[in-house]
Amino acid sequence: MKNANVLVSGASIAGPALAYWLTRYGFTVTIVERAPGVRPGGQAIDVRGPALHVAERMGVLDELRGMSTGMRGMSVVDEEGAEVFRTTERTVSGGDLDAPDVEVLRDDLARLVTDATRGVEYLFDDSIAALEQDDDEVRVTFESGATRTFDLVVGADGLHSNTRRLVFGPTEEFIGHLGTYMAVCTVPNFLELDHWQVMHQIPGPDLRGAMVMSVRDDTEARAYMMFDSAEPIPYDHRDIEGQKDIVARELAHGRWEMPRLLELMRRSPDFHFDSGAQIHLDAWSHGRVVLLGDAAYCGSPLSGQGTSMALVGAYVLAGELKAADGDHRAAFAAYEKELRDYVGANQRIAVANLRRRQAGGSPEELVDAGAEEFAKVVASFDVKEY
Repeated sequence: MKNANVLVSGASIAGPALAYWLTRYGFTVTIVERAPGVRPGGQAIDVRGPALHVAERMGVLDELRGMSTGMRGMSVVDEEGAEVFRTTERTVSGGDLDAPDVEVLRDDLARLVTDATRGVEYLFDDSIAALEQDDDEVRVTFESGATRTFDLVVGADGLHSNTRRLVFGPTEEFIGHLGTYMAVCTVPNFLELDHWQVMHQIPGPDLRGAMVMSVRDDTEARAYMMFDSAEPIPYDHRDIEGQKDIVARELAHGRWEMPRLLELMRRSPDFHFDSGAQIHLDAWSHGRVVLLGDAAYCGSPLSGQGTSMALVGAYVLAGELKAADGDHRAAFAAYEKELRDYVGANQRIAVANLRRRQAGGSPEELVDAGAEEFAKVVASFDVKEY
Protein backbone atom coordinates (compact mmCIF):
# COMPACT_ATOMS: atom_id res chain seq x y z
CA MET A 1 0.00 0.00 0.00
CA LYS A 2 1.22 3.49 -0.83
CA ASN A 3 1.53 6.22 1.80
CA ALA A 4 0.92 3.91 4.74
CA ASN A 5 2.56 6.13 7.40
CA VAL A 6 0.11 8.84 8.50
CA LEU A 7 0.34 11.63 11.09
CA VAL A 8 -2.94 12.96 12.47
CA SER A 9 -3.03 16.26 14.38
CA GLY A 10 -5.81 16.33 16.98
CA ALA A 11 -7.07 13.71 19.46
CA SER A 12 -10.67 14.82 20.01
CA ILE A 13 -13.17 12.78 17.96
CA ALA A 14 -12.39 13.11 14.24
CA GLY A 15 -8.69 12.25 14.64
CA PRO A 16 -9.06 9.03 16.67
CA ALA A 17 -12.04 7.96 14.53
CA LEU A 18 -9.87 8.30 11.42
CA ALA A 19 -7.05 6.44 13.16
CA TYR A 20 -9.42 3.58 13.98
CA TRP A 21 -10.38 3.08 10.34
CA LEU A 22 -6.88 3.61 8.94
CA THR A 23 -5.31 1.03 11.27
CA ARG A 24 -8.11 -1.38 10.42
CA TYR A 25 -7.17 -0.95 6.76
CA GLY A 26 -3.46 -1.54 7.37
CA PHE A 27 -2.07 2.00 7.74
CA THR A 28 0.32 3.04 10.51
CA VAL A 29 -1.00 6.05 12.41
CA THR A 30 0.53 8.54 14.85
CA ILE A 31 -1.66 11.13 16.59
CA VAL A 32 -0.18 14.32 18.02
CA GLU A 33 -2.21 16.32 20.55
CA ARG A 34 -1.31 19.57 22.29
CA ALA A 35 -3.22 18.64 25.47
CA PRO A 36 -1.67 16.25 28.02
CA GLY A 37 -4.42 13.69 27.36
CA VAL A 38 -7.99 13.36 26.14
CA ARG A 39 -9.52 16.75 26.88
CA PRO A 40 -12.21 16.72 29.61
CA GLY A 41 -15.51 18.57 29.50
CA GLY A 42 -17.40 20.05 26.58
CA GLN A 43 -21.00 20.13 25.55
CA ALA A 44 -23.49 17.35 25.00
CA ILE A 45 -23.26 16.34 21.35
CA ASP A 46 -25.51 14.40 19.02
CA VAL A 47 -24.73 11.38 16.86
CA ARG A 48 -27.30 11.31 14.09
CA GLY A 49 -28.23 9.45 10.92
CA PRO A 50 -25.15 8.44 8.90
CA ALA A 51 -22.92 8.81 11.98
CA LEU A 52 -24.96 6.11 13.75
CA HIS A 53 -24.20 3.76 10.86
CA VAL A 54 -20.50 4.60 11.22
CA ALA A 55 -20.62 3.90 14.98
CA GLU A 56 -22.34 0.59 14.29
CA ARG A 57 -19.65 -0.41 11.80
CA MET A 58 -17.02 0.49 14.38
CA GLY A 59 -18.72 -1.86 16.83
CA VAL A 60 -19.31 0.87 19.45
CA LEU A 61 -22.98 1.71 18.91
CA ASP A 62 -24.29 -0.26 21.89
CA GLU A 63 -21.71 1.29 24.18
CA LEU A 64 -22.51 4.70 22.70
CA ARG A 65 -26.20 4.28 23.48
CA GLY A 66 -25.27 3.27 27.01
CA MET A 67 -23.55 6.65 27.42
CA SER A 68 -26.69 8.58 26.46
CA THR A 69 -27.49 11.63 28.57
CA GLY A 70 -31.01 10.19 29.00
CA MET A 71 -32.78 13.54 28.95
CA ARG A 72 -36.50 13.43 29.81
CA GLY A 73 -37.33 16.99 28.74
CA MET A 74 -36.71 20.69 29.25
CA SER A 75 -38.09 23.86 30.82
CA VAL A 76 -37.76 27.55 30.08
CA VAL A 77 -37.83 29.91 33.07
CA ASP A 78 -38.09 33.67 33.50
CA GLU A 79 -35.84 36.01 35.51
CA GLU A 80 -37.44 34.92 38.79
CA GLY A 81 -37.10 31.23 37.97
CA ALA A 82 -40.81 30.75 37.24
CA GLU A 83 -41.44 28.13 34.57
CA VAL A 84 -42.95 29.55 31.38
CA PHE A 85 -42.60 26.49 29.15
CA ARG A 86 -42.14 22.74 29.65
CA THR A 87 -41.94 19.77 27.28
CA THR A 88 -41.10 16.09 27.46
CA GLU A 89 -40.94 15.81 23.67
CA ARG A 90 -37.68 17.61 22.96
CA THR A 91 -34.65 19.37 24.43
CA VAL A 92 -32.53 22.33 23.39
CA SER A 93 -29.35 20.28 23.19
CA GLY A 94 -30.62 17.05 21.66
CA GLY A 95 -33.79 17.82 19.75
CA ASP A 96 -36.67 15.34 19.38
CA LEU A 97 -36.54 12.76 22.18
CA ASP A 98 -38.36 10.19 20.02
CA ALA A 99 -35.65 10.29 17.34
CA PRO A 100 -33.08 7.46 17.06
CA ASP A 101 -30.28 10.02 17.61
CA VAL A 102 -27.93 9.53 20.56
CA GLU A 103 -26.92 12.47 22.74
CA VAL A 104 -23.70 11.95 24.73
CA LEU A 105 -21.11 14.13 26.41
CA ARG A 106 -18.27 15.18 24.16
CA ASP A 107 -15.55 13.84 26.45
CA ASP A 108 -17.34 10.49 26.87
CA LEU A 109 -17.46 10.03 23.11
CA ALA A 110 -13.83 11.13 22.76
CA ARG A 111 -12.75 8.49 25.28
CA LEU A 112 -14.89 5.84 23.58
CA VAL A 113 -13.36 6.49 20.17
CA THR A 114 -9.84 6.75 21.57
CA ASP A 115 -10.23 3.46 23.43
CA ALA A 116 -11.29 1.83 20.16
CA THR A 117 -7.93 2.61 18.54
CA ARG A 118 -5.37 -0.15 18.64
CA GLY A 119 -1.74 0.12 17.56
CA VAL A 120 -1.93 3.92 17.36
CA GLU A 121 0.96 5.99 18.70
CA TYR A 122 -0.17 9.04 20.71
CA LEU A 123 2.12 12.03 21.19
CA PHE A 124 0.48 14.13 23.91
CA ASP A 125 1.77 17.50 25.11
CA ASP A 126 3.11 18.27 21.65
CA SER A 127 2.08 19.91 18.39
CA ILE A 128 3.29 20.49 14.85
CA ALA A 129 5.62 23.48 14.61
CA ALA A 130 6.48 23.24 10.90
CA LEU A 131 5.69 21.18 7.81
CA GLU A 132 7.72 20.78 4.66
CA GLN A 133 6.41 18.54 1.91
CA ASP A 134 7.51 17.41 -1.54
CA ASP A 135 6.33 14.78 -4.01
CA ASP A 136 7.49 11.93 -1.79
CA GLU A 137 6.97 12.81 1.89
CA VAL A 138 6.15 15.36 4.59
CA ARG A 139 8.90 16.39 6.99
CA VAL A 140 7.43 17.45 10.32
CA THR A 141 9.09 19.44 13.08
CA PHE A 142 7.30 19.23 16.42
CA GLU A 143 7.22 21.90 19.12
CA SER A 144 9.15 19.46 21.33
CA GLY A 145 12.03 19.77 18.86
CA ALA A 146 11.68 16.26 17.42
CA THR A 147 11.60 15.82 13.63
CA ARG A 148 9.98 12.95 11.77
CA THR A 149 8.92 12.05 8.25
CA PHE A 150 5.44 10.88 7.23
CA ASP A 151 3.74 9.96 3.97
CA LEU A 152 0.58 11.96 4.76
CA VAL A 153 -0.55 14.48 7.37
CA VAL A 154 -4.16 14.99 8.46
CA GLY A 155 -5.29 18.13 10.28
CA ALA A 156 -8.13 17.15 12.61
CA ASP A 157 -7.33 19.92 15.06
CA GLY A 158 -10.55 21.91 15.14
CA LEU A 159 -11.84 25.36 14.31
CA HIS A 160 -8.49 27.00 15.13
CA SER A 161 -6.51 24.33 13.27
CA ASN A 162 -2.77 24.76 13.53
CA THR A 163 -2.31 22.42 10.55
CA ARG A 164 -4.60 24.55 8.40
CA ARG A 165 -2.73 27.69 9.39
CA LEU A 166 0.65 26.20 8.51
CA VAL A 167 -0.41 24.79 5.13
CA PHE A 168 -3.42 26.78 3.91
CA GLY A 169 -3.04 30.19 5.55
CA PRO A 170 -4.37 32.27 8.48
CA THR A 171 -7.70 31.31 10.05
CA GLU A 172 -9.10 34.73 9.16
CA GLU A 173 -9.07 33.76 5.48
CA PHE A 174 -11.49 30.86 5.98
CA ILE A 175 -13.63 31.61 9.02
CA GLY A 176 -17.18 32.92 8.78
CA HIS A 177 -18.51 34.40 12.01
CA LEU A 178 -22.20 33.83 12.79
CA GLY A 179 -22.32 36.38 15.60
CA THR A 180 -22.71 33.95 18.51
CA TYR A 181 -20.49 32.80 21.39
CA MET A 182 -20.92 29.95 23.84
CA ALA A 183 -19.14 28.67 26.92
CA VAL A 184 -19.62 25.21 28.46
CA CYS A 185 -18.33 23.95 31.79
CA THR A 186 -18.97 21.28 34.39
CA VAL A 187 -20.75 22.43 37.56
CA PRO A 188 -22.46 20.70 40.50
CA ASN A 189 -26.10 19.73 39.93
CA PHE A 190 -27.12 22.60 42.21
CA LEU A 191 -30.63 22.78 40.73
CA GLU A 192 -31.18 19.09 41.59
CA LEU A 193 -32.29 18.33 38.04
CA ASP A 194 -33.39 14.81 37.16
CA HIS A 195 -32.28 14.12 33.56
CA TRP A 196 -33.62 17.57 32.73
CA GLN A 197 -32.62 20.85 31.12
CA VAL A 198 -33.52 24.35 32.27
CA MET A 199 -33.01 27.34 29.98
CA HIS A 200 -33.22 31.07 30.67
CA GLN A 201 -32.98 33.85 28.13
CA ILE A 202 -32.19 37.35 29.34
CA PRO A 203 -34.84 39.77 28.01
CA GLY A 204 -33.49 41.89 25.19
CA PRO A 205 -33.06 42.19 21.43
CA ASP A 206 -30.31 39.58 21.15
CA LEU A 207 -29.72 36.13 22.62
CA ARG A 208 -28.09 36.15 26.04
CA GLY A 209 -28.72 33.48 28.55
CA ALA A 210 -27.85 30.12 30.01
CA MET A 211 -28.91 26.50 30.04
CA VAL A 212 -28.16 23.89 32.69
CA MET A 213 -28.57 20.14 32.15
CA SER A 214 -27.94 17.31 34.56
CA VAL A 215 -25.53 14.64 33.31
CA ARG A 216 -23.99 11.33 34.39
CA ASP A 217 -27.14 10.16 36.19
CA ASP A 218 -27.60 13.56 37.81
CA THR A 219 -24.28 13.45 39.69
CA GLU A 220 -23.14 16.64 37.96
CA ALA A 221 -24.32 19.19 35.43
CA ARG A 222 -23.09 21.01 32.37
CA ALA A 223 -23.73 24.74 32.20
CA TYR A 224 -24.01 26.56 28.89
CA MET A 225 -23.68 30.33 28.75
CA MET A 226 -24.27 32.07 25.46
CA PHE A 227 -24.51 35.54 23.98
CA ASP A 228 -24.63 37.28 20.62
CA SER A 229 -22.12 39.80 19.30
CA ALA A 230 -22.54 41.43 15.91
CA GLU A 231 -18.79 42.00 15.66
CA PRO A 232 -16.15 39.31 16.28
CA ILE A 233 -14.61 39.56 19.74
CA PRO A 234 -10.81 39.36 19.73
CA TYR A 235 -9.46 36.84 22.21
CA ASP A 236 -6.69 34.28 22.66
CA HIS A 237 -8.26 30.83 22.28
CA ARG A 238 -5.65 29.42 24.69
CA ASP A 239 -6.20 32.05 27.42
CA ILE A 240 -8.89 30.36 29.55
CA GLU A 241 -9.06 33.04 32.25
CA GLY A 242 -9.36 35.74 29.60
CA GLN A 243 -12.26 33.85 28.04
CA LYS A 244 -13.99 33.58 31.43
CA ASP A 245 -13.61 37.34 31.80
CA ILE A 246 -15.43 37.83 28.48
CA VAL A 247 -18.33 35.61 29.52
CA ALA A 248 -18.60 37.28 32.92
CA ARG A 249 -18.64 40.73 31.31
CA GLU A 250 -21.24 39.85 28.69
CA LEU A 251 -23.65 38.20 31.17
CA ALA A 252 -22.99 40.36 34.22
CA HIS A 253 -26.51 41.89 34.20
CA GLY A 254 -28.29 38.51 34.03
CA ARG A 255 -30.69 37.44 36.76
CA TRP A 256 -32.19 33.98 37.51
CA GLU A 257 -29.17 31.83 38.50
CA MET A 258 -26.71 33.76 36.36
CA PRO A 259 -24.60 35.18 39.23
CA ARG A 260 -24.18 31.70 40.70
CA LEU A 261 -23.35 30.19 37.30
CA LEU A 262 -20.67 32.80 36.69
CA GLU A 263 -19.17 32.06 40.11
CA LEU A 264 -19.22 28.30 39.46
CA MET A 265 -17.69 28.90 36.02
CA ARG A 266 -14.62 30.43 37.68
CA ARG A 267 -14.07 27.23 39.73
CA SER A 268 -15.07 24.67 37.13
CA PRO A 269 -12.57 21.84 36.47
CA ASP A 270 -13.04 22.32 32.73
CA PHE A 271 -14.08 25.21 30.52
CA HIS A 272 -14.68 25.49 26.79
CA PHE A 273 -15.41 28.74 24.97
CA ASP A 274 -15.61 29.62 21.31
CA SER A 275 -17.45 31.57 18.68
CA GLY A 276 -20.28 30.16 16.62
CA ALA A 277 -18.33 30.14 13.37
CA GLN A 278 -17.96 28.14 10.21
CA ILE A 279 -14.97 27.17 8.09
CA HIS A 280 -15.20 27.34 4.29
CA LEU A 281 -12.35 26.25 2.02
CA ASP A 282 -12.22 25.82 -1.74
CA ALA A 283 -10.21 22.62 -1.22
CA TRP A 284 -9.70 20.42 1.84
CA SER A 285 -6.27 19.17 0.78
CA HIS A 286 -2.96 20.56 -0.39
CA GLY A 287 -0.41 18.07 -1.63
CA ARG A 288 0.05 15.42 1.02
CA VAL A 289 -1.85 17.33 3.73
CA VAL A 290 -5.62 17.00 4.15
CA LEU A 291 -8.08 18.50 6.66
CA LEU A 292 -10.86 16.69 8.50
CA GLY A 293 -13.83 17.68 10.67
CA ASP A 294 -14.02 21.21 12.09
CA ALA A 295 -10.59 22.04 10.64
CA ALA A 296 -12.02 21.62 7.14
CA TYR A 297 -15.75 22.32 7.43
CA CYS A 298 -16.82 23.45 10.89
CA GLY A 299 -20.58 23.92 10.93
CA SER A 300 -20.75 25.69 14.34
CA PRO A 301 -22.81 24.49 17.33
CA LEU A 302 -25.85 26.03 15.63
CA SER A 303 -25.77 23.19 13.12
CA GLY A 304 -25.99 20.45 15.75
CA GLN A 305 -24.09 18.28 13.28
CA GLY A 306 -20.40 18.84 14.02
CA THR A 307 -19.86 15.46 15.65
CA SER A 308 -21.78 13.59 12.97
CA MET A 309 -19.74 15.32 10.26
CA ALA A 310 -16.53 14.39 12.10
CA LEU A 311 -17.43 10.69 12.37
CA VAL A 312 -18.74 10.44 8.82
CA GLY A 313 -15.81 12.42 7.44
CA ALA A 314 -13.28 10.17 9.18
CA TYR A 315 -15.00 7.07 7.82
CA VAL A 316 -15.11 8.43 4.26
CA LEU A 317 -11.52 9.74 4.23
CA ALA A 318 -10.13 6.44 5.50
CA GLY A 319 -12.37 4.49 3.13
CA GLU A 320 -11.25 6.46 0.10
CA LEU A 321 -7.58 6.00 1.05
CA LYS A 322 -8.23 2.27 1.28
CA ALA A 323 -10.11 2.21 -2.03
CA ALA A 324 -7.28 4.12 -3.75
CA ASP A 325 -4.63 1.81 -2.24
CA GLY A 326 -3.07 4.82 -0.53
CA ASP A 327 -2.99 7.06 -3.62
CA HIS A 328 -3.58 10.34 -1.82
CA ARG A 329 -4.44 12.40 -4.89
CA ALA A 330 -7.26 10.08 -5.91
CA ALA A 331 -8.40 9.54 -2.34
CA PHE A 332 -8.49 13.21 -1.34
CA ALA A 333 -10.46 14.12 -4.47
CA ALA A 334 -12.96 11.30 -3.86
CA TYR A 335 -13.29 12.31 -0.18
CA GLU A 336 -14.31 15.83 -1.16
CA LYS A 337 -16.65 14.67 -3.89
CA GLU A 338 -18.43 12.28 -1.54
CA LEU A 339 -18.86 14.78 1.32
CA ARG A 340 -19.25 18.26 -0.19
CA ASP A 341 -23.05 18.19 -0.52
CA TYR A 342 -23.52 16.60 2.92
CA VAL A 343 -21.28 19.20 4.54
CA GLY A 344 -22.97 22.07 2.72
CA ALA A 345 -26.42 20.92 3.82
CA ASN A 346 -25.28 20.71 7.45
CA GLN A 347 -23.71 24.15 7.36
CA ARG A 348 -26.93 25.58 5.94
CA ILE A 349 -28.78 24.20 8.98
CA ALA A 350 -26.75 26.54 11.17
CA VAL A 351 -27.48 29.56 9.01
CA ALA A 352 -31.21 28.72 8.93
CA ASN A 353 -31.28 28.29 12.73
CA LEU A 354 -29.54 31.63 13.17
CA ARG A 355 -32.03 33.42 10.94
CA ARG A 356 -35.00 31.89 12.75
CA ARG A 357 -33.52 32.92 16.08
CA GLN A 358 -32.88 36.46 14.86
CA ALA A 359 -36.51 36.58 13.72
CA GLY A 360 -37.57 36.00 17.33
CA GLY A 361 -38.33 32.29 17.29
CA SER A 362 -38.98 30.69 20.68
CA PRO A 363 -36.70 27.87 21.91
CA GLU A 364 -39.39 25.29 21.20
CA GLU A 365 -39.97 26.62 17.68
CA LEU A 366 -36.25 26.54 16.96
CA VAL A 367 -35.95 22.95 18.20
CA ASP A 368 -38.91 21.81 16.05
CA ALA A 369 -37.56 23.53 12.94
CA GLY A 370 -34.09 22.14 13.57
CA ALA A 371 -35.45 18.59 13.87
CA GLU A 372 -37.05 18.92 10.44
CA GLU A 373 -33.77 20.12 8.92
CA PHE A 374 -31.83 17.25 10.51
CA ALA A 375 -34.29 14.73 9.10
CA LYS A 376 -33.84 16.11 5.58
CA VAL A 377 -30.05 15.94 5.76
CA VAL A 378 -30.08 12.42 7.21
CA ALA A 379 -32.36 11.22 4.42
CA SER A 380 -30.14 12.79 1.75
CA PHE A 381 -26.91 10.90 2.54
CA ASP A 382 -26.13 7.18 2.35
CA VAL A 383 -23.01 5.79 3.99
CA LYS A 384 -21.26 3.73 1.33
CA GLU A 385 -19.36 0.51 1.96
CA TYR A 386 -15.57 0.42 1.62
